[in-house]
Amino acid sequence: MPAGLIALALGGFGIGLTEFVIMGLLPEVAADFQVSEASAGWFISGYALSVTVGALLVTAAVTRLPRKPVLIGLLVLFIAGNFLSAIADSYTAMLIGRIVAALCHGAFFGIGSVVAASLVPAHKKAAAIAIMFTGLTAANVLGVPFGTLLGQNFGWRSTFWAITVIGVVALLGIALMVPKASTEPTNGLRSELGAFKSGQVWLSIIVTILGFGGMFGAFTYIAFTLTEVSGFQSSAVPWLLVLFGGGLFVGNFLGGKAADKALDKSLVVILAGLVVVLVFFALTASNSIATLISLALMGGFGFATVPGLQMRVMHFASAAPTLASGANIGAFNLGNALGAWLGGVTITAGLGYTSPIWAGAGITVAALLVMVFAAAAAKRGGAVAPAGTPDVEREPREAPVA
Repeated sequence: MPAGLIALALGGFGIGLTEFVIMGLLPEVAADFQVSEASAGWFISGYALSVTVGALLVTAAVTRLPRKPVLIGLLVLFIAGNFLSAIADSYTAMLIGRIVAALCHGAFFGIGSVVAASLVPAHKKAAAIAIMFTGLTAANVLGVPFGTLLGQNFGWRSTFWAITVIGVVALLGIALMVPKASTEPTNGLRSELGAFKSGQVWLSIIVTILGFGGMFGAFTYIAFTLTEVSGFQSSAVPWLLVLFGGGLFVGNFLGGKAADKALDKSLVVILAGLVVVLVFFALTASNSIATLISLALMGGFGFATVPGLQMRVMHFASAAPTLASGANIGAFNLGNALGAWLGGVTITAGLGYTSPIWAGAGITVAALLVMVFAAAAAKRGGAVAPAGTPDVEREPREAPVA
């Protein structure tokens, strides 16, 4: 395994931790700032929306710059945002810190995906992207549960101080381990924007928004579901999140392998599986054993889509994949915001703490339908990604998308 992939995964770990750990601490943060659950949810949805904006604007601004210094600069921004969160003395200050940290997220994973793919042969590109995203899954398996435990015992601010330190370590890892030769700049903004002429790129982005939005619709308020519906004590939440994180880890690994073999088919199957899991979870959330099973499967099916969707966008934007890759990272987080917002709406409407899970299932059904259409359209035009994933240097033919 190239050492650069380890460094990218380390950066992904820090960024994934700052994105997800807030979910386990949401009740404590809401109580500290004396705001409602829905208002506290903006620490999640506001972060996600900022990722979406940063993924496009920041990536577009740095397309002509060498990628390694850009990755280092993005981690500096990440460190600053988490420092602001750690010292925040008001709801507004905390939200600003979250937004600052979020601005680096989309560009880091977008540019990092292209760098990761450049480090390996063509038939291992989705797996390489999955390795980079292993940082995100490790953040959930290890970082989120222990970060939640740290915040519950020493105050939620202690978690953000720890994340700030992790950001410094990740920055050093990128500086020392990512080879300069694989981080040359792209062909420029005009070339990158040309990738968005592809209808398949847009369809892939829509699937990303809806597919990840479905999982996040269920997951954003999971602490409330576990304590108010499933009957677990709040002290058990960090350990329950280990199950979810374990599912993410396994799903990311297997999803990358499946995408390298049959990209579109694997995405259809995974999304269908996620729909089934969410419906099962919503129906059985009051049963503690069923909840444990649902948490693991929701993480597995939810994150198994990530390497495939990222590779699909890069395939259909093969001539200039950097901005499209960043846009798809933004799409993941736009989906996060959609799911968090819709989940908050259902709770505010008095539909209970299982209602976000039902909302997530509905969004995922929409993602599945769009994916089926996109796969069929690509197959008709002979543009479907072959087994072994495509070489991102080759421009694919594309089916007309009406």
